Amino acid sequence: MAPARDEPKVLFRTAYTIDAPGEVALEDYARVLARAESAEALREDSQPDRVAGVRVAGVRLVGPATEVTPSLRADIEDFARDLANRGGGSGLGWA
Repeated sequence: MAPARDEPKVLFRTAYTIDAPGEVALEDYARVLARAESAEALREDSQPDRVAGVRVAGVRLVGPATEVTPSLRADIEDFARDLANRGGGSGLGWA
């Protein structure tokens, strides 16, 4: 299914090298933080090992905390940076 054009994207200032388990953790983290139905890591076409952001789909409008705010964007990018510094996501137990 093709994503809707109006789905919010959280684009990072820089792309991060994140492995497959880390990608799953990042998507879960973004989905929970945004109270979204799903989230998808956005890999760079030119460097598929690097994640450049996250698309969140089906953000539930149940309160102000569900907006994709600058603070929410920063939290998600901080998590991606932490994953990259750990070497991916292997052994991660955030949830």
